[in-house]
Amino acid sequence: MSIANWPESERPREKLINQGAFSLSDAELLAIFLRTGVKGKSAVDLSRELLISFGGLRELLESPQKKFCSAYGLGLAKYVQLQAVLEMSRRYLQSGLEKGNALENPQQVRDFLSSRMRHQNREVFACLFLDNKHRVICFEELFWGTINASAVYPREVIARALQHNAAAVILAHNHPSGVAEPSQADHQITAKLKQLLEGIEVRVLDHMVIGDTEVISFAERGLLLS
Repeated sequence: MSIANWPESERPREKLINQGAFSLSDAELLAIFLRTGVKGKSAVDLSRELLISFGGLRELLESPQKKFCSAYGLGLAKYVQLQAVLEMSRRYLQSGLEKGNALENPQQVRDFLSSRMRHQNREVFACLFLDNKHRVICFEELFWGTINASAVYPREVIARALQHNAAAVILAHNHPSGVAEPSQADHQITAKLKQLLEGIEVRVLDHMVIGDTEVISFAERGLLLS
């Protein structure tokens, strides 16, 4: 049966308008994105099958282009639309940080860093450069490594901080393994960067390690204390 023939309270679009987006299931949200189904299947039916096939919403959203486009009912146009939607969500999260003090809402910092780094299949080291009011100047990915490690060059971090005239910085890197627990190497590079950056009067406010479902904060664990 076509969605148009469903009771109004069960149609994804009407349900979103009347009850809010949070009330929709993953399949219903995906159905709105797809807009139409395929022969013999409504958009919701197709969405359910896609979620089962990919293993969930996140797996579908982060799937490589070739795999995404080869799925029945998707294709290159949908892939392009999806990438645009994902990038808009990342920029939305970043704009929220840029409007206020980054330390006033640590969860917002977590959400932004996770959205930018969680899906990476290799280790990436990045910095949030902040002004003297802890407002975001910019976010930069600086170093890329293998699946196990990233070569971090303190001199380059210092150079970028000086170029941006930053007063503070939040360090961040992901663990492609999905486990956010900091390694001994993470502790060592954090201590080294903290010492060198303080030498040019730039404070290291935090180092966040991005895992699959968790973000660990050095500051919250008291690991930045001298």
